[in-house]
Amino acid sequence: MARSLAVITGASSGIGVVFARKLAVEYDLLLIARRKELLEALAAELIALHGSVVAVLPADLTNARDLAVVADRIASEPTLALLVNNAGFGTSGVFWEANLEGQEQMHRLHVTATVRLSHAALKNMVGRNSGGIINVASVAAFVRRSGSASYGATKSWMTAFTEGLYLDLQSVQSAVKVQALCPGFTYSEFHDTMHVDRKGLAPPSLWLRAEFVVDESLKALPRGKLFVVPGWRYRAIVALVSKLPTPLRLAFEAAGSKRGFSGK
Repeated sequence: MARSLAVITGASSGIGVVFARKLAVEYDLLLIARRKELLEALAAELIALHGSVVAVLPADLTNARDLAVVADRIASEPTLALLVNNAGFGTSGVFWEANLEGQEQMHRLHVTATVRLSHAALKNMVGRNSGGIINVASVAAFVRRSGSASYGATKSWMTAFTEGLYLDLQSVQSAVKVQALCPGFTYSEFHDTMHVDRKGLAPPSLWLRAEFVVDESLKALPRGKLFVVPGWRYRAIVALVSKLPTPLRLAFEAAGSKRGFSGK
């Protein structure tokens, strides 16, 4: 009996790999990332463990041609049940000193790719009245800091976009579910790629395991929970900051910047 398909972007490392390992128990997979060798190694592991059908599609989602290929593939999959828009990266340093191409690539990946792939997935899912999308955002969507202007802005956009999709789906009484997953600091390659020292970013109590983040996401999806913030400490921070008047919120964020605090 054919299984439903889950598509995961950014599937070659970190949270994406954990999503793949968790979902392979129940789903066939389409794994998308730039690094073909890592995708193929993960696919071989999951096929051996679970007997899943695991396809890989190497692609750079900041490249318009690659993005079009991935979107067309998602739109044409007859058993599509889940899209995890997980691909992303961060940078450090004040905006005007940062490499402009890197900033533009971040917006293309977090915003344009999320739009294009979500549109393809929903065109596929809504007609069948089933499926779901998980957009991996960040606590940085709610708590900004200096040195990550584009990251905070794009992750804030992702949460607002997901909320808009939720309202669209509710307006037509669709059973398709959408979720904005907003983790805080998570052990993965994310900060290694940025070449930053984890010890200077946040105390150990604020670091999350990727397995915990993914478990919280997948547990909440069937319930239709829109915003998922893993960890009680992060939920408390988000609840506090969202209620502060703007001057106090900015003061909190400025203090957090000095300590290195930020989201995922």
